[in-house]
Amino acid sequence: MNTPSRYALRILATLSVAASAGTAIAAPSCGTDPVVLNAYFETGFPLPTRLSEEFTKQFPNVTFDIKEDQFANMMENSPRILSEDNAPDLIRLPSLTDLVANNLLLNLDTYFTEFGWDKFPAGQLVQLRVEEGGRPRGTGSLFGMGLNYSMTGVFYNKALAEQIGMTEPPKTVAELDALLAKAKEAGIQPIMQWNKGTAGLAFPLQNLMGAYGPPEPINDWIFQKDGATINTPEALKAAEHLDGWIKAGYFPPDANAIEYFQMMSRFIGGEGLFMFNGDWESGNLDTNAKDKFGFFIMPSAEEGGRHASMSAPLSYGIGAKAANPDCAAFFLDWVATNEEARKINVAVGGSNPGGPADMAIPPVEPGSVTEQSLAAGAQLAQDNGAMDFIANATGAIFAAGWTPELQKMIGGQQTATGLLEAVQKEYETQLSR
Repeated sequence: MNTPSRYALRILATLSVAASAGTAIAAPSCGTDPVVLNAYFETGFPLPTRLSEEFTKQFPNVTFDIKEDQFANMMENSPRILSEDNAPDLIRLPSLTDLVANNLLLNLDTYFTEFGWDKFPAGQLVQLRVEEGGRPRGTGSLFGMGLNYSMTGVFYNKALAEQIGMTEPPKTVAELDALLAKAKEAGIQPIMQWNKGTAGLAFPLQNLMGAYGPPEPINDWIFQKDGATINTPEALKAAEHLDGWIKAGYFPPDANAIEYFQMMSRFIGGEGLFMFNGDWESGNLDTNAKDKFGFFIMPSAEEGGRHASMSAPLSYGIGAKAANPDCAAFFLDWVATNEEARKINVAVGGSNPGGPADMAIPPVEPGSVTEQSLAAGAQLAQDNGAMDFIANATGAIFAAGWTPELQKMIGGQQTATGLLEAVQKEYETQLSR
């Protein structure tokens, strides 16, 4: 006989008391007693910490015990950390399916009802839904929430763009190619990109996938739909185009030795016309390099075509063994609905704060990188072109598939066809386990 979980017992007790009293059920909160939220955040991104500081300011009884780790380590270590008795109340989710399959994350369906998350656009939460057993994604119960909703695109150095005569963002892939060639000819590093540790070349690759084909087949693959494959004609065109950029010398020759934060330092320092990255850096660039950079959505293969790009929530979940699940859920709701939290989310995170559809996005400075990235996000939403990140297809596909194969490609040891075949084979191996 199964023993009811602590969470299930709390819900049953709450429903019983409310029914006997004939009153509405109050949404969970952090209460008034001292609470210490055990948090596992990603290194190098200040947004979660800034939000936690504001939360403690508004709710002084709540403090945070924050541990940080790099994304690659989180991919590997999250199952072990969530299995421990002191599992995190809040955890950055590098992947969902394996964690759900192993019952390591708390099902948030009851909180969805209690907090009224049905007022959030369904598209905000679809990537965080998983069927029982861990697959497929995109339907089923809710197992996470986003601290914001980011997108990837192309940052550019305004001074270097002026040097090669770039007066507006490219409208097609061909126009982007022409700008890359001009930069190379002028002695300017065309693209600054990292590829050490985790494959930064996955960003331009997925942007090219979105330029050459619709996002739906890519999402099907990421969500582990039956029969889905990443080895499609459109993906092959994208991989071949990326390989062409590599062979043309558009990426740094030492890309496999460049880590993410080295890339950011070199780009801010003036090395590189373009950088494929996410809008989470918009606030950083506005603060530390005001008026020096711009942002545009990846153009499509044909002018006027549909825009498609990686757009995903900054995903956080609650451990199944969490000591303070109600307070953690209250924090996730507060992030999306509190006016001050939403301001921090835009100013620091540079991304759409999400939340109820009728809540306005906090204003930003005209002409800022953040204004441009938010406008790009609105264009992406209008085109219904959002894709989840190809690294999220399985818990290990980034480390065991994309990263080594893209490192081989930039080292001249892998072809476009071989890349997709190898990643698909690894994907199928992982799903069969």
